[in-house]
Amino acid sequence: MNSLPFLHTLLIVCPLVFLAGFIDSIAGGGGVISLPAYLAAGLPPHLAAGTNKCSAMFGTSVAAVRYRMGGHMRAREAALAAAMALPGAWLGTRIALALDPDVLRGAMLVVIPLVAVFMALRGRKNAGEISTEGIPDRYLARHPDRRRTARAIGVSLTAAIGFGIGLYDGLIGPGTGTFLILAFGAFLGRTLVVSSGNAKLVNLASNVASGILFFLSGKVWIALAIPAACCTIAGGWLGSHLAVKNGAKVIRPVLFVVLAILFAKIALDLLGIL
Repeated sequence: MNSLPFLHTLLIVCPLVFLAGFIDSIAGGGGVISLPAYLAAGLPPHLAAGTNKCSAMFGTSVAAVRYRMGGHMRAREAALAAAMALPGAWLGTRIALALDPDVLRGAMLVVIPLVAVFMALRGRKNAGEISTEGIPDRYLARHPDRRRTARAIGVSLTAAIGFGIGLYDGLIGPGTGTFLILAFGAFLGRTLVVSSGNAKLVNLASNVASGILFFLSGKVWIALAIPAACCTIAGGWLGSHLAVKNGAKVIRPVLFVVLAILFAKIALDLLGIL
């Protein structure tokens, strides 16, 4: 590690993690850019993953605060999912070396295009039709006795989203924020802006859980993680500002671009090109 030219490393990593923080704060998927940046700078894989997690959590925290201040986060829902993401990410990080990720990557090759098509067909749903439980209000109006059941379903789905995607973040990582946004929209009926706000808090929790494990294992280059975190914070603040201000007009196109990049990266990984 000491043999690495530190200034050269900074020049490679810092601009790319700024871009990663910017994209991640809008539509998730920043790890697709930031993790390869550390690898391109010459860091070994485990050190790259650990340093990436620790720097990313700061940018995610700034974006989460920005969404919360803008009123684009359902605090209780996000907190529940984040609480479940902690053990999920911890478990995922623990078993990452024991599980072959190629099986999951192969499944994602099928899932990601389907998700993209779903988002395109879903269009701009009227947020007024969605209740606090993620069930259409017009349905609950016809069946008021089922509101308690709907709430229980909403809580269960929220917990499952947090634990399941937290587990994925610990196992593989890139695309976590994107999948959280899609899950909150698809299963709980949230708008893209609210989904993004919720996703930031959940992603922060999973990053913290994984980051602590990497740190305790000595897999974090602190001298690099600090300036990288500053760049990630700047990118996260700028991206979340644009997302809060412009809503779906910014989030939707960036989301599709990130999905396309994720799909291409997974395909290339499976073919052994990357």
